[in-house]
Amino acid sequence: MKSLLVLGGTLVLSALAAPVLAEESLVSAAPTQGEAANAAPFSTFQVVQTEDAEQPQVTSVSQLSDVQPTDWAFQALQSLVERYGCIAGYPDGTFRGNRAATRYELAAALNACLDQISDRFATKEDLETVKALQEEFKAELATLKGRVDGLEARTATLEAQQFSTTTKLVGEAIFQGTQFGAGNKPVPSGFRQGDRDDIGDNFTFNYRATLNFLTSFTGKDLLITSLQQGNFPTTDSAAGAFNAVLSTQVAQASTSNMGLFYLGYRFPIFNDKGTVYATAVGGELSDFVDTLNPNLDSAGQGALSAFGLRNPIYRQLSSFNGGSLFSGTGLGINYKFNDQFNIGAGYLVPSVFGGQSVAVAGSADGSGLFGGDYAAIAQLTFKPTKTLGFGLTYVRSYTERAPNIGLGGYTGTTRANLPFGNAPTSANTAGFEFNWEASKRFALSGWAGISFARAEAAATTVERVPRAVADGDDARILNFALAASFPDLFVPGNMGALIVGSEPRLLSSSIGRYKDPNFPFHIEALYRVKVNDNISITPGIIAVINPEGNSNNDPVILGTIRTTFSF
Repeated sequence: MKSLLVLGGTLVLSALAAPVLAEESLVSAAPTQGEAANAAPFSTFQVVQTEDAEQPQVTSVSQLSDVQPTDWAFQALQSLVERYGCIAGYPDGTFRGNRAATRYELAAALNACLDQISDRFATKEDLETVKALQEEFKAELATLKGRVDGLEARTATLEAQQFSTTTKLVGEAIFQGTQFGAGNKPVPSGFRQGDRDDIGDNFTFNYRATLNFLTSFTGKDLLITSLQQGNFPTTDSAAGAFNAVLSTQVAQASTSNMGLFYLGYRFPIFNDKGTVYATAVGGELSDFVDTLNPNLDSAGQGALSAFGLRNPIYRQLSSFNGGSLFSGTGLGINYKFNDQFNIGAGYLVPSVFGGQSVAVAGSADGSGLFGGDYAAIAQLTFKPTKTLGFGLTYVRSYTERAPNIGLGGYTGTTRANLPFGNAPTSANTAGFEFNWEASKRFALSGWAGISFARAEAAATTVERVPRAVADGDDARILNFALAASFPDLFVPGNMGALIVGSEPRLLSSSIGRYKDPNFPFHIEALYRVKVNDNISITPGIIAVINPEGNSNNDPVILGTIRTTFSF
């Protein structure tokens, strides 16, 4: 069955041919704002395939509610509708004859009517009119044919060369150089300066490459498969070598083997109001909730430091073990009640990624999803307006042994991450986050997090501790930050940012003087330059005052520059 053309402009193809051809104003006139509000979704004309979604054919001009016998084009329109049956109205029964049509639209309408006329009896006058119209729109018809032929050729090429009908490949490569100043490595209070190796005045170069395969089977679900390789260092805090300079200050972390970095599947429920997350490997608690730091929560485009990305309480499961990088396996759900309220929850256990084949450590009670280390999160997000949001977060975690314990999210001091050395540790953590997009060029975000940690068994291997750790010892770890970002600063697409706060600090402990006496203040300034849609360069300076929570340490200052390639 032939296509029907739904006409939405002033269309006169028979008796009105001469006025149409004479008036060039009809070729390019634009609809008014009121007319645009009522326009069909496919410009002025709309072609409907009757095999799929039949648009009822108008059989009488009286069916068009806005066409009156007194209209000057009434007879011409009546002839097209009732005699040739090639013109239909809009779905609401109107013709909208006062709207202008382009020459391309007129050519398309003419072509549709030719199919009808060729199968019917036409008078000599009709044929002469059609011939005249064909001659007048000869160039436009040829252009349309060329466009269709070109589109068909391009479609055939895409179908033959496409990577997959269900999968899209997205990649990112990061090059980062960092300059460290000379000086002793910061030490916790009670240590002697020089107990740890010097930082050294040196320049380091690191890289990371990630390939993401994004697959959808229904158009609403998403299977994410990520491969990654890099040489950004990891941290071994249990060996007393917690690097307060590089691994905690620079946001990257990766392994030297190309391997599976992340594998997870998410799908909608409850009429798309909810989303279920099933993570096989590579998951973090922040996958399930809004971290409320949108301009900076990206290791490739946002903050240069791990601390600046988001509240460290979201990383309580992400831990390091002898150079092997751990993350989570588990389930999560997020549900949007309305435009203001959203709730997310998730549960993860440690899993190895990055191509490493290290077994997951168990616990005295066994291992598996519910017998060993875990972290669980629940967060309520409230957005009273589109530009303002608040989050209340709760995290419950348990870790059997160091070096998996990382209550500071592997930022901050050694004692904040290991409050009881290698003793099994549980923690109840509360967090508050907010984001305010004051304008298109300025946004303010921030957070605070406090962990109430408890030793679940006695331990003796704690450096410079006044006494051995006893079962039931408790400690409190605190961090907070404020981040200002400036999108389109100086140049559209660029962004400046300033992050100020305190990295996680062991605020107090039941073990006498075993705590960090000072706040480790973090100051970070960056400016991201958008070279083009695929390349950005981000220089920045990071300073930590009182590193390791010890004012006797010299400030740590480093300069870094990150180049990100996205494709």
